[in-house]
Amino acid sequence: MKRLLLIRHAKSDWANHELQDFDRPLNKRGNKNAPEMASRLLNQKLVPELLVTSPALRAFSTAEYFADVLGLEKAGIVQEKDIYEASSSTLMSIINSFDDQYNFVALIGHNPGLTNLAINLCNCDVYNIPTCGMMLIQFPFDHWNMISYWTGDQKMYDYPKSTIE
Repeated sequence: MKRLLLIRHAKSDWANHELQDFDRPLNKRGNKNAPEMASRLLNQKLVPELLVTSPALRAFSTAEYFADVLGLEKAGIVQEKDIYEASSSTLMSIINSFDDQYNFVALIGHNPGLTNLAINLCNCDVYNIPTCGMMLIQFPFDHWNMISYWTGDQKMYDYPKSTIE
C-alpha cells in the first residue's frame, strides 16, 4: 500500500513586484499556516517518510516547516524542479518514479496542477486545494509506478480555514 500526501504551498507574498514568481517568499499567513498544518498531521500521526517539493521558494519554505514540525531531517526533503508549473500528467510521472522503499510520500507543489492531480487520482469532489491545503490519498499498490488516474482513495482533506483537526 502506498500513501501520497498532496500539499499546496502556503500563502505567498506578492508585495515585491520586482521578484520573479519562482522567488516569492511566504507571507505572514503562510508562515503561520505551514507549521499549524504540519502540527495537524503530527496530531493524527500522519508523518511522511519523504517530502518531495518544488524548488520555488514558497514551496521549499513550506517543506522546511513541515520537516521541522514532523521531525524529519532536512535530508528528508527532496527538491524536484519539474514540480514547478507542472501539469497533472507531469506530476503523475514524478509520482510514478518515486523509490519503492518509501510507502508514504508528501508532494508539495502548486495549483492548478496539484488540484487537477487530486481530482484525477481519486475522483474527489474538491475543486480547489487552497494554499497549505492537504489531501491524503491511499493506493492499493506496492509500487509507485502502478499508480494511475482513478486508482486512489481519498483518506483525508484539510486546509487552514477548516475546523478539522
